[in-house]
Amino acid sequence: MSDVSLYYETLRGPVQAVDSVNLEVPKGEAVGVVGESGCGKTSTSICIMRLLPDNIHTFTGRILFDGRELMDMTDSEIRSQIRWREVSMVFQGAMNSLNPVIRVGEQIVEPLRVLDKVQKDEARERGVARMRQTGLPAEAYRMYPHELSGGMKQRVIIAMALIMSPKLVILDEPTSALDVSVQAQIMNLLKDLKREEDLSMLFISHDIALTSDLCDRFAVMYAGRVVETGEAEQVLQDPQHPYTEKLLASVPRLRSDVTPEFIPGAPPDLVNPPPGCRFHPRCPYVMDICSKREPEMFPTGDGQYAHCWLRGDEHG
Repeated sequence: MSDVSLYYETLRGPVQAVDSVNLEVPKGEAVGVVGESGCGKTSTSICIMRLLPDNIHTFTGRILFDGRELMDMTDSEIRSQIRWREVSMVFQGAMNSLNPVIRVGEQIVEPLRVLDKVQKDEARERGVARMRQTGLPAEAYRMYPHELSGGMKQRVIIAMALIMSPKLVILDEPTSALDVSVQAQIMNLLKDLKREEDLSMLFISHDIALTSDLCDRFAVMYAGRVVETGEAEQVLQDPQHPYTEKLLASVPRLRSDVTPEFIPGAPPDLVNPPPGCRFHPRCPYVMDICSKREPEMFPTGDGQYAHCWLRGDEHG
């Protein structure tokens, strides 16, 4: 996606949820989008899926997928050609959205039955295969959601997202409602799927440690903008944006005497964001230029970029 912006209309004015975001997900790789709550992570994902609410004020930019410009496609074309077939999504808290009176197997194969008109027996065969792949027994096909544990329901949602063999899967906090042991099982499942199917993933989370377990690349978001991108190892070991640095400093270390830090202040109001760099009111390295001009995405290493004047030619 290139220069994508998504503003929501409100009584107070447009909320700049996504503002000029550039993001790339290479084939067969997992890209982690991390940041505080309200920074625009989920809004970025619904731009790709085109699952937009009614109160849209602005929706601009380019979203190129497999050579096709999604912004030029109609809603009908997105529904019939892209959504679930090419790009699917596991929504935050999705396991609680399962219909309680329909067997989970029927919910998994619903896209096949509705979009491709696949016969019931064939759909069941493909559904059971996906369930087994995600670690569910075939008997679970005829169970109702209340008969499954939280981890099993999350596997049902993942099987549902994979049923049409998409090229890109967007995962929005897929393990946030699970305990640590089940969380680890789901993460191992995602790593296996990525390796076995050469699957591209956009992994959205506020948990940096969890994201690092799966993702090849990171995109750090703050106040509707991507402020740093790079290989996972680059961003984790040598953060170039002060916000990334503060995020990493807030993560508890198992074998360290260093006390986790917190980020002072609060995220800005996206109806009326601060001028220049949006992080400058909370930044420990703020300079005069930070409140006057918005920085570019400056290259800081081999494939690493930071949206910060500290890394630009203006500094020093």
